[in-house]
Amino acid sequence: MKQDLTKIQKNILDYLIDRIKGKGMPPTLAEIARHFGYKNRATVQQHLTSIEKKGFIKRNAKLSRSIELTLDEKFFVPKPVLGEVAAGNPLTIYPDAIDTIELPTIARMPKDSFLLRVKGDSLKDAYIFSGDIVIVNPNLEPNNGQIVVAILDDAAVVKRFYKKKNEIELISENPEYEPIMIDRKHPSFKIVGIVVGVYRSMEKKKAG
Repeated sequence: MKQDLTKIQKNILDYLIDRIKGKGMPPTLAEIARHFGYKNRATVQQHLTSIEKKGFIKRNAKLSRSIELTLDEKFFVPKPVLGEVAAGNPLTIYPDAIDTIELPTIARMPKDSFLLRVKGDSLKDAYIFSGDIVIVNPNLEPNNGQIVVAILDDAAVVKRFYKKKNEIELISENPEYEPIMIDRKHPSFKIVGIVVGVYRSMEKKKAG
């Protein structure tokens, strides 16, 4: 059983996961020190040694980028769910967190991204189901075919996005739902972000 991490150790582990999962390589001691504002690499070394002893990473002292994740046991942290987004008819999105979930640390959360809970079955053929949590990145421009979260007349929807000459088409992945066509100059339409991940807790399905 892995031991609990301190807050700073948890922050460093999150940074390691983000770099390894996002860029494909671990950071150097100098990069970790710079990221956390440490003037002395020895401080980073001490934290990494503690994290390694607790079983979350392993290192090769002879290499500068030798940190490997050993998250065979998933490490969960609470993350806020900011609202519900409709995969059927539009739903209101809430300004404050409506819930929290225990999200595995290994699930990458890009900068500024947030979580929304899906409600409805219009994306079932894209394997996104009612009750799933979607990770939404607000910093990306949508390309045709991507799944986006959009605000339409003060309600939030999650659909597949296609940009036409004069219109935006939001398509479901369920033949029971008609596409939503929106004028590109519609004053109450806004892309909130792109869905970059889906998290599903199998535990919540047991009750159903």
